[in-house]
This record gives sequence, structure tokens and C-alpha cells, in this order.
Amino acid sequence: MYDLEEEESEVKQQAKKCSMDNFVVRKSGGLNVRQTTINEKWKKQDRDEVCQIMARWFYTSAIPFNAVNNPLFPLMIRKLGEYGKGLKPPSYHEMRVTFLKKEVQETLNLLNMYKTEWKKTGCTIMSDGWSDQRKRTMNNFLVNSPAGTVFLSSVDTTDISKTAQKLFELLDGIVEKIGEDNVVQVITDNASNYKAAGKILMEKRKRLFWTPCAAHCIDLMLEDFQKFDSLHKVTIQKAKSVVTYIYSWGTVINWMKQFTNGKELIRPGVTRFATSYLTMRRLSELKGNLFNFFCSDKWKTSMYARRNKGKKIESIIFDNQQFWPNVELCLKIASPLIKVLRMVDSDEKPAMGFLYKAIDQAKEEIKQNVNNIRKRYESAFAIIDKRWEDQLSHPLHAAGYYLNPQFQYSPDFQSDANIKRGLYDCIAKMVPESGERVKIDLQLDDFRHANGLFGHENALIGGNLMAMSVQS
Repeated sequence: MYDLEEEESEVKQQAKKCSMDNFVVRKSGGLNVRQTTINEKWKKQDRDEVCQIMARWFYTSAIPFNAVNNPLFPLMIRKLGEYGKGLKPPSYHEMRVTFLKKEVQETLNLLNMYKTEWKKTGCTIMSDGWSDQRKRTMNNFLVNSPAGTVFLSSVDTTDISKTAQKLFELLDGIVEKIGEDNVVQVITDNASNYKAAGKILMEKRKRLFWTPCAAHCIDLMLEDFQKFDSLHKVTIQKAKSVVTYIYSWGTVINWMKQFTNGKELIRPGVTRFATSYLTMRRLSELKGNLFNFFCSDKWKTSMYARRNKGKKIESIIFDNQQFWPNVELCLKIASPLIKVLRMVDSDEKPAMGFLYKAIDQAKEEIKQNVNNIRKRYESAFAIIDKRWEDQLSHPLHAAGYYLNPQFQYSPDFQSDANIKRGLYDCIAKMVPESGERVKIDLQLDDFRHANGLFGHENALIGGNLMAMSVQS
């Protein structure tokens, strides 16, 4: 029987076989892929050429390589691409005058935004001293507030840094520039000349505090360990002699790295004296590697092993009776303080509300590290307490602890007389009107007992989360 549908299907199949489509290159497929590959190759060549010119400009202009990490660098490249061909580059005069004036004005506008915040929240003036290659003493002045930190000025203090009166005049001028009503505290080095200048400043400016740098104070605690505790002094001297000897000989360094998987012995720290302990910690971590190195034929058959100095260093490495146990004991005492040092030296998060508690926690951790054996920690505690009482025990730190919700609503919160006195000293200095102080006292009572909105679930959770984010 004749099937019309079957015949129609067969005709369609034949037509498909004879179609001209079979003899024409399709738009999608091989050529398109090939074309894309060619374009990508040309584009890569173009990019290499452009980047080579840019690199040459960097090289011939002596521009540091890390300039490419400046966030404005990719922005500049994007803007150049958006402009397209024909961009006339800025002239010498435009860079030196026209655009520089605009940038200065933009910076001043940004500074004015910060100044508005200073009036609302108050601010901290920070002095950072350093020495340049010509041995000049320089001081950078920065202003910190909840809005962020801004650079204010840099001053050559070579001729005035030794005189308290001259330093006072310098600090007083900075306060005048910012506005006394906007300044909560001035932080400087805690050397005797700065301490004297700070006292004069507070006598004139009744509503602000002079505060010694917390990081410097804690670094001085670590220095005092090395000065006045014979265990720390001798152990660190031995550790330094090991590191100094190995790094005095290029050959010995290379041999040592073969046993330490390329790891260095030196561990830079946030401060000079923290570096000593961090380097000692690295020695402890690589103890087994150093054993293997000094036991190796490479060392034993070398001329270094036959010399007196080499023998002395080798004996330190193999001293399991005194050196290594003392290294561990020194680290158990210093490590908790180094944690505090890292916290206060961080630029990312404010530590004012945590320092008071952090010092207490560090002392407690030290006791636990040495199994509560008094003779092992009492000299360290004497050093910590002396520096704390002389320099770090400050009304602002006490107020910060009291007003920190993470501590305030903790079961182990301690509000002793010193903390309360520090809090009320802050209020008396910063709030001259007695009526306002009465209001604050009432609000403090509500805060302490979580009354009203202070006790709202969101307030309690939010306060703890904010505090924990700062501490982490």
C-alpha cells in the first residue's frame, strides 16, 4: 500500500543531502574559534607592548615597583582606556601647578569632613617620633577619631626634642590648630621629656589628657625583662649569639636553610624588644632542624665546626639542660605581653576599651603558663606592675574598660575603686557643667543595670558583637 507520508519523509531526506548548506561555511564553528584565537593573540601582543612602555617609564623615572599596588593605579589605567585615542598628556606646568592645586583643595575638603566628625566625637592627637638618614629627629602628627586617622604634619624636632618646654609649645600649637574642645587626648612617647611636656600641657588645657603610648610602654616591659631578669638576659644573649653567628657566614646560612626548609631564624616583630622573643620562638620551633644541621657531616667536617666560636654555638644548640628549657620559660612569660602589644599596635581596631582587661588577662596567663609557681613569675609581675602604675594606669583606660559592654555585662566584671575613680576623673575633665555630669551619672546607672534601651536584646547583642570584633 502506497504511504504518502513515507514518500514525503524520503524526499525531505534527499533534499537535506543535496542542500547548498553543506557547501557553505557556517557562521558558528571552527572559523569563529580560530578568529577568536587570533584576536586574543593580537590583543596579548598589544598589551605586552603597552606594558613594556609603561615599565620603561617606571624604570627611567626611578619609580618604585610597588607603585602599581597603589589603588589609584588601576583607576588611572581604566580612565585612560575610557578616554580612548588622542589623549593629550598633562604638561609639566599642569602637574606642578594646575592639578597640584586641585589635589591640595581636594585634600583640604576631605580634612574638613574629618574636622566635622572631630567636633561630634572628639579626637586623639598622636605623635610618632623617628630619625631619618641624616640623624634628624622627626615627629609625625596624626589625628585619630571614629572616622579614621589622618596625617596632619611632620616637624623637625632635632633642636627641641630634649627640652620639655619646647615640646610643650609644639604640642600646644597642634592642639590649638585642632581646637581644644575637639581633643580628648594627646599621645606621645613616654620618655621623661615628653612626660614633663604632657603635664605642662594638661595644666594649661584642663579638658584633655596626655597619654603615653601603650605600645611603647609594653615594649619597655619587655626591655625590662631583658635588663633586670637574669634568666631572660642570659637566654636572649645566647639566642642572639646563635643567630648572629649563623648569619655572619653565607655558607652556613645556606647549609642551615637546607635543614629548615628555607625558613629564616629571624622573626621581625612590631617593636625592637618583641623581635628578640619572636626570634627566640623561631629557634624553639626549629629546634629539631637545628639539631640535625649541627649533627650533619656538612657541619662536622667544615672549618667552622673546628673553630672555638663554632664549638661554642654548637654547645648552645645541644644544651638541653639549661638553654632550651630557659627558652621555653622566657616565652611562657613574654608571649602573653606580646599578644597585648599586637592588639595595641594594630591600626585597624581601637584598643582603648580593652587594654585594662588585657593586662590583667596577660598576667593571669603568665601564672598559668608557669603552673602558678610564684618564684617563676614574681619578678615579671613586679616589672609589669611598675610600668603599669607609673605610665599605663590611666583614667581613659579605666573608663574604656567600664564602658565596654563585653566586660560590663560579663559575670566576672570587676568595678573596683580605681576603675570608678578613673571613670569619674574622665567625666569631670571632659564635662565641665555639673548638670550634664548628673545626667551622665544617671545614664551610667541605667547602663550598669541594663535598664531601658540598654537592656534591649538588640542593644546587648550588638554591643557584644562590636566589642568582640575589636578584640579579635
